[in-house]
Amino acid sequence: MSGRTKAPAFSPAEVERLLDFLREEYPDAGCALEHVNVFELLICVVLSAQTTDVSVNKVSGKLFAAWPDAYALAEADQEEVMEVIRSIGMYKTKSRNIIRLAKELCEKHGGEVPEDYDALVALPGVGRKTANVVLAVGFGQQRIAVDTHVFRVANRIGLANEKGVLRTEYALMNILPEPRWSEAHHSLIFHGRRCCTARKPACGRCVIGALCRKAGL
Repeated sequence: MSGRTKAPAFSPAEVERLLDFLREEYPDAGCALEHVNVFELLICVVLSAQTTDVSVNKVSGKLFAAWPDAYALAEADQEEVMEVIRSIGMYKTKSRNIIRLAKELCEKHGGEVPEDYDALVALPGVGRKTANVVLAVGFGQQRIAVDTHVFRVANRIGLANEKGVLRTEYALMNILPEPRWSEAHHSLIFHGRRCCTARKPACGRCVIGALCRKAGL
């Protein structure tokens, strides 16, 4: 059970209105990681853990110029990879993980990224959020990946009322229409970055202010 005070539930019509408002406000909402294929997407999402997409985009071009596919990255020298991604957080662990990940792609999946959740989370450095992003952005599946922005915004506005990431994901899956899961994921991220920020949410200019339950505030 959550320790939060329960906010009035959203009706299906209110959920649709909320998503419509966010779509109108953030028509460019989408994956901010620069990539040209699913392999690059997967590597970029792994690298983005506990750092910003902007930071990853600054190093990914050089990374993929040197090691453009799983077979090339599988043979990479970790020290060389570390030098390329040194500016991002946890670069030592991440360099090791993406090389191991590439090796497993080659050994178990013919160098291709699997379109399967269980196969993805079995890869080094790939957790539930990363797998959901890859399945949504790379393969067009309807998924809700709960990062720090989605977790904060969903629980703050009352779409969820949970303390944990996994329970928040399940709550969103229950309340959001499945055909809009991936859209909602990106919209909530943009709203969390541009308006409903962690330190000081800009409630006065919030496009969903009339619907927001302000749960947990």
